[in-house]
Amino acid sequence: MRTAIVTGASRGVGRGVGISLAEAGYDVFATGRTVEQAGIPDTIHRIRCDHRKDEDTDEVFRRVREAGGELEVLVNSAWGGYERMVEEGVFTWMRPFWEQPMHRWDSMMNAGVRAALACSARAAPMMIGRGRGLIVNISFWAAQKHVGNTIYGVSKAATDKLTADMAVELEPHGVTVVSLYPGLVRTEKVMAAAAWLDLSNSESPEFIGRAVAALAADPAVHRRTGSVLVAASLAAEYRFTDVDGRLPRPLTIADV
Repeated sequence: MRTAIVTGASRGVGRGVGISLAEAGYDVFATGRTVEQAGIPDTIHRIRCDHRKDEDTDEVFRRVREAGGELEVLVNSAWGGYERMVEEGVFTWMRPFWEQPMHRWDSMMNAGVRAALACSARAAPMMIGRGRGLIVNISFWAAQKHVGNTIYGVSKAATDKLTADMAVELEPHGVTVVSLYPGLVRTEKVMAAAAWLDLSNSESPEFIGRAVAALAADPAVHRRTGSVLVAASLAAEYRFTDVDGRLPRPLTIADV
C-alpha cells in the first residue's frame, strides 16, 4: 500500500492535501492537534499530534511503520503563528519587527520549521531504504519578498533553505525534496474574510493536494529536487484542475 503522511491536516491546506492524496489512492495518515474533529474522509487515519513534541511525532511514525505500508510521500504542512493575530484588541500581524510578539517567532519556528525537520528526519530512513520518496514542504512567496511581517518571511525562507539543504544530503539516496507554494487558498480563515477579498483566482485546499499527487506520480520527479514549485504552474504542466474544473493562474513574486 502506498502511504502518505500529511502534517497539520486538521484544517486548511493540510486538510485539503490529505483529502486529495486519499482520492489518489494513498493510505493517508493525517496529523494535527485537532485532527479528530477534522472534516476528512473516514478512510484517512487521524493521529492527534502536537509536532512541537518529539514524543508525539515519534508516535506518528511508529504507527505508520506498524501499518506496514511503504512511505512514499511526506507533506509538511503543520504551521503555527496565525493563532493570536489580535491581542488586546490590536491586530499585530502587520506590525514592524520591533513591535512583533515573540511568541510568533516561537510558533512559526517550532510548529513550522522545526516540525518539518523533525518529521523529515524520521521519514528519510524509511525512504532511503527503498531508494525513493517525496518530501513536500509547504512554503510561500514570503520567503522571497516582504509579505505581512519579518518573522513570517524569515520562517518561510528557513523552510526553503531546509528544502534545498535536505535535497543535497538526500541526493545520493534518490529521495526528492521540494518546496511547494500555493496561491490564495480558500481556507477556513480566508473564507471568514471572503467579503473583503477577491477570490476570483483563488484555489481550494484540495488543489494543493492534487499538485502533490501529480508530483508523486511523475517517474522523473527527482529532477526537481531542491526546487521551489508553484502549485498552479504544476497544474498547467501536469494538466490537472481544481475541484471546480478551473485552472488558477500561477502567482508570481510581483503579484504577491
